[in-house]
Order: sequence, then structure tokens, then C-alpha cells
Amino acid sequence: MKKLVIIGASGHGKVVADIARKNGCSEIVFFDDDESIHECGGYPIIGKSSEAGTIDSDVIIGIGNAGVRKRIQESVDENKIVTLIHPDAVVADDVVIGAGTVVMAGAVINPGTHIGKGCIINTCSSVDHDCKVGDYVHISVGSHLCGTVNVGDRTWIGAGATVSNNISICPDCMIGAGAVVIKNIEEAGTYVGVPVKKIK
Repeated sequence: MKKLVIIGASGHGKVVADIARKNGCSEIVFFDDDESIHECGGYPIIGKSSEAGTIDSDVIIGIGNAGVRKRIQESVDENKIVTLIHPDAVVADDVVIGAGTVVMAGAVINPGTHIGKGCIINTCSSVDHDCKVGDYVHISVGSHLCGTVNVGDRTWIGAGATVSNNISICPDCMIGAGAVVIKNIEEAGTYVGVPVKKIK
């Protein structure tokens, strides 16, 4: 990867750019729809998100919102979408990681795990053995999935949250920061507390 387009000039985009640079990417540019900004992390913003697919380069989406990330990623030629793994992440040899996923510094992904496309495995989070993480999931900073956890598409596991082993979480859930999940979650919604309870 020599040239990379990052869609989304934000704090998350800056971290994505840093990972790309550490992986040897020599040219990084941003596309963003906010016309009031012209650079991100020292890299130029050269167009709007809708134009990113027209440039001859690899592409990754640097946007935290799962719905927006999904919409934009699926509008780009899938052959252009790349995956980025920080050199200081620990990823077992048999782990499967989908296109457009970013694995950040200090993250650990253990054997037998499958990570979907467009995911964020954030700084110092861990995904233990035999987990299945759906598409466009965000495993936030310092959060932990124990072994054999299934996480449905577009779910957000909040910073510092813990999901106990052998748990399934359905799609479209938000697990609050510091929360602890000890039972299956079968209904979409927001869950907080120790152990978690759904916010009505």
C-alpha cells in the first residue's frame, strides 16, 4: 500500500492515518464533507466522501458511527477497501479479519476468532478465542470480549466494558462504558451497568 484515501477527517481518522504510516504507506489523503477543514493530522483533505471512490488508491473509512461507516464503505468498490493492523497489535495466525476493519495499538485478537468487515478493534481492547464479531462492530478502547462471544452487526461495546464468555449479543446494541455483560442480549437497545440492564 503506497497511497491511501481515508474517508472521514476526525480524531479516529488521525489514528487510522498513523496506523497506515506505520505500515509503510507513503501517501495519505483525506476526503471529508466538511468544507471548513483542509487538513487532518497534517494530511490534506482533497475532496468530499462521494468522490473518494474515483481516485486510484486504496480506501478505508475513518468514521466511528457504524451506520455512516457501513453506508460509505458499501458505496466504494470493495476491491479498493483495505484492512489496517497496527504493528503493536497481537493477532493470532488463524484470525479472519474482514475488509475495512482497523485493529489499533495494543489490541489482542486470539485464535479461532472471526472479525467482520468495517469493524474497529480499538486501542488496548481484547477479543479472546473463538469469538465471532459481526460487521461494523466497534470494540472500544480497553474493552474485553472473553472466549466464544458472538457480537451482532453494528453493535458498539463501550470503553472498558467486559463481555463474559459464551455470550451472544444481538445486532444494533450499545453496551455502555464500564458495563459487564453476563447474560445473552436478544433485543436491540442500549445496555448499561454491572451487570447490564436495558435503558427503556
